[in-house]
Amino acid sequence: MATFFAVSFIFLTAFGVNCCYGFLFPIKYADEVSVACKRFDVNEAIVFSVINIESHFNANALSKKGAVGLMQVLPSTAEGLAKEIGLDEFDLTNPKDNILIGTYYVKQLSKKFENVETALCAYNAGPANVNAWLKDEDKSEDGKTLKKIPFAETNGYIKKFRKNFKYYSHKVK
Repeated sequence: MATFFAVSFIFLTAFGVNCCYGFLFPIKYADEVSVACKRFDVNEAIVFSVINIESHFNANALSKKGAVGLMQVLPSTAEGLAKEIGLDEFDLTNPKDNILIGTYYVKQLSKKFENVETALCAYNAGPANVNAWLKDEDKSEDGKTLKKIPFAETNGYIKKFRKNFKYYSHKVK
């Protein structure tokens, strides 16, 4: 009888942990993420992390600042990016379009800032803010990475990214 309870406890504990992780770190729109990441050579774990932080996989999410969809892309930002990748028409609430544009934006920012976390600071706070921070010796020693992020929201964003990325790195390519 003790063995039954021990095995049951282990099973229920493992089941509960997996359910919790499945809720905290869902994997949805895997095909769309895979296609976009292959097209733009971006690590899938980065994109899943951004989607989870930005919208928790809600394709209809809308921020107070007007950012739309899974990756919370501003329509004004999306206009230029869509043209660069050859999308004449797009719908930011459409997961395929949103992930394609958002992933391309992550790629562009990563090229510009040469560091994923710095690029994601720009994704969250805007490239102009990050450019200014990188020029400030109190915030960056090397002009490429940030030792101090002045916006609490962006600082929290990067902390969430690290947790998400650690999990998704073990789950996806």
